[in-house]
Formats: sequence, C-alpha cells, structure tokens
Amino acid sequence: MPSPSALLLLLLGLAGATTTASAAAVDLRTAAAMAAGLCKTRPTDIVFIIDSSRSVRPAEFEQVKVFLAKVIEGLDVGPNATRVGVVNYASRVKNEVSLKTHRTKAGLVKAVTKIEPLSTGTMTGLSIQFAMNVAFSESEGARVKSPDISKVAIIVTDGRPQDNVKDVAQRARDAGIEIFAIGVGRVDMSTLRQMASDPLDDHVDYVESYSVIEKLTKKFQEAFCVSDLCATGDHDCEQVCISSPGSYKCACKDGFTLMADGRSCSACSNTATDVVFLIDGSKSVRPENFELVKKWINQIIDKLDVADSRAHVGLVQYSSGVREEFPLGRFNNKKDLKDAVKKMAYMEKGTMTGQALRYITDNSFSHGHGARPGVAKVGIVFTDGRSQDYIGDAAKKAKEMGYKMYAVGVGNAVEDELKEIASEPTGEHYFYTADFKAMTQIAKKLQINVCPDDDPCECDSLVKFQKKVEEALQALTKKLESMSKRIALLENKIV
Repeated sequence: MPSPSALLLLLLGLAGATTTASAAAVDLRTAAAMAAGLCKTRPTDIVFIIDSSRSVRPAEFEQVKVFLAKVIEGLDVGPNATRVGVVNYASRVKNEVSLKTHRTKAGLVKAVTKIEPLSTGTMTGLSIQFAMNVAFSESEGARVKSPDISKVAIIVTDGRPQDNVKDVAQRARDAGIEIFAIGVGRVDMSTLRQMASDPLDDHVDYVESYSVIEKLTKKFQEAFCVSDLCATGDHDCEQVCISSPGSYKCACKDGFTLMADGRSCSACSNTATDVVFLIDGSKSVRPENFELVKKWINQIIDKLDVADSRAHVGLVQYSSGVREEFPLGRFNNKKDLKDAVKKMAYMEKGTMTGQALRYITDNSFSHGHGARPGVAKVGIVFTDGRSQDYIGDAAKKAKEMGYKMYAVGVGNAVEDELKEIASEPTGEHYFYTADFKAMTQIAKKLQINVCPDDDPCECDSLVKFQKKVEEALQALTKKLESMSKRIALLENKIV
C-alpha cells in the first residue's frame, strides 16, 4: 500500500494536472465564465472616441456603431459598475453620449444608433483633449479618480490625424486613462502606437476594413470581463480560494499554514531547514540548458520560507571537480539568493557525482560551512548523465547521517543512480524528465517542507490522514464537476 504522503502527493498531482489543463484553455474558461454568468466588469468609465471624418463612408460608420453596440452588450452596465460615453470627432468634437446619461444597455445602444457622422477633417489630438477635459469630467458623470475605478478610452480611426496626438495622449495616460487604439484600412500605424497604452501588443489593433471590425468584439468583451476566478477554477490555491474583483488570494484550512509561495499549505510549522543544491555543471548539460537549471533552482527557492530563522540555502556545482558557489547562511533573503544563483558560471567538464556527494557530507552540512546544529538537512542533487565515479558509499552515508536527499535527473541521467541517491520512499524523492524544458513541472512537484513523521500506529494520526485524503478527494471532485458544468454551458451556447 502506498504511504500516506505518497497518496497525498498523487492527489495533489492530479489536482495540479487539472490546473495545468485549465491553464492551456484560457479562451474556453473565459467563454464558459461568460456563458455561466460568472463574468462581471469591474467599475469602469469607458469612453469610445470614434472617427467620423469624410474618409469614413456612411455605411462604414454604421458598422462602427454595430461594433460599439456589441461591445456594450458584453459589459456589466450600471451606475456602480460600467458607465459608457461616446465622443464623435472629425474637424470638431461632439459629446454624443455622456457617462451620466444612460444607465442601461438598452438606452446606451439606442443612443449609439442615433449618432450621425460629422464628415469633415481628422482632429484626433483634439478629440483626446476633449475626452480628457470634458468626457472624463465629474460633471459629465465620470467618477472620482480611485484605484478601484478604471478609466478607459477606445479610439477608432481610419486616417492620419491633422494635429499632434503624441503629447496629448501622453497627458491622458499620465492622468490615469488607459487608451486602446483601433486602426482601420490605411491608418497611420505609428500614430496608433503614439496614442496607445503599454503594452502596445495589448492596446493596438488593426483591421483591414470596417466590414471586419466586429471581429474585435470578443477581445474587448474579454478585456473588461472579470471572472470570479475562484468560481471558474482559474486559480492554483491548494485549499481555500478567496475572490476579489479580477483577482483572488489563497488561504488554508484550520491547522494548516500558508506557505511563502502564497498558494500551498503545510500541516507542519515552518521549521528551520538547511537546503543545499548539488548541481551538475558537466559539458553535456550545455550552456543554454545550464541557464534553465538556474531558473529551476530559483523556482524552488521561491517556494521556500527563506529567513534567518527559517530556510537557509547553499549551492554547490560539480563536474570533474567540486566548487562551492555559496555556503549556507550567506544570503538570508530570496532576492540575494536568486541573484547569486544567476551569477553562477558554468564549469563545463566531467561528471563526478560521487565526489560531489562526499563534498556535501564532509563540508556543506558542516558547522564551518554555515550548517546549524539540530536543524533538518535537505540535499537536492541534479544531474543530466551517468556518474564517472562510484556513488554508492557517498549516497548511503548522506542518508545515514539523516539528510533528506532528492535526486533530479534530466536527459541521459541514469534512473538507477537517481534512486540510489534518493531518500526513502524513493518514489517521492527522485524525479526524471527527458527534456530540460520540463523541469518546471518537477519544481512544482518537489516538496521540501520537513515535518515530523506521524506514527502510523497512532489512531489520531490515521484519522488525520484519512480526513486529509477525503478532503483532497472532495476538492478534486468538486473542481472537476465545476469544469464539466462550465464546458456543458459553453457547448449549449454554441449549439
């Protein structure tokens, strides 16, 4: 029978796999959220700034109005939710729909259908200035500037402006207005980039003609869609998810502690731990993969509760020889640790894993190299190939000294050697992948928290374990059922 911790890791792995599958289907989740009514828009003041210069034909202007109406249909319109205004411009500017005028979708859409083109020049800069001074003013219904209220301008234009837009757009952005720029046909793309907010890839759009502008509808509906991320399952909380507008935070059940990664929970206290990484720097790793290894180390550091009285981290690199990059206790915060890892230079020689294992038993975990007496010791060995020396005695000694040893192999690593290095139960302490790029998944699975072992003969321990398993199964089942319902809703909507 698998050990309790193995079963728990299996359950958490299944939940993690579900989360990974969900992460690969962002569009599906968003659409399902909208179909299920889980999508709301955060309080936002949105002003559409639409070009109706003479280059925009009447039929094309009608298509712009259809686009506006469809975007509005996807918004959560209301006095305390999203308010919408429309500014029409050519050589002059006209405030067609004020933020304070219409509080319902029906009223807004009806007002949009009545807008007529001005059919003169293209004073885009003037329209942005007008929006900033008038459309987004409190007298026109804009709300007081607040971190909880977003202000968004969506500009639609098909030509080159006859005035300056760069400076006025910068002032608008500095005033807290997020600007989306949509260009049509022969629009000047550099002008769009001067107007739009960063990142430009998210805020600049182009369509070849007004006849296809509707294809941008979904983008803007999703841009303002704020899902209840806990309800949709689009989160990675291990136990409890607490929603907030467009975001969430994780929490733990009674008796558990939220870890430094902000998502996982530990049933044991954050006890002091000395962790030493033993990293293969042989030539077979190759420089580009060595950079991936360094990122992997920092991924694991992110999961640790690094502090003077908590987790200390040391780093040793080996190839034909052994080099201590930094000892335990030299850095007691994550930033300094991660910076030091990034600076590690690649040794690029042989693979003397046995010699490296002897180094951590004789040196790394000694008082002279920063190890603390009475503190749990964890060794994490990484290698990408067969050792060129004998590892048996050194691997055995490390475990006999009470060190918890993890073995991680990539590519040509020999699984029998990994198992020989790893602590018992071996299945929980050794990991292998054929591809360096898949190391991220290993970092997620690797659990370093050191907890006192429960006595399996004690009834209380068995009851606690059974309760943990039942809770994990219930949470996983609930998550799968929720996802199935959302997919079914989406399928029904599509049909």
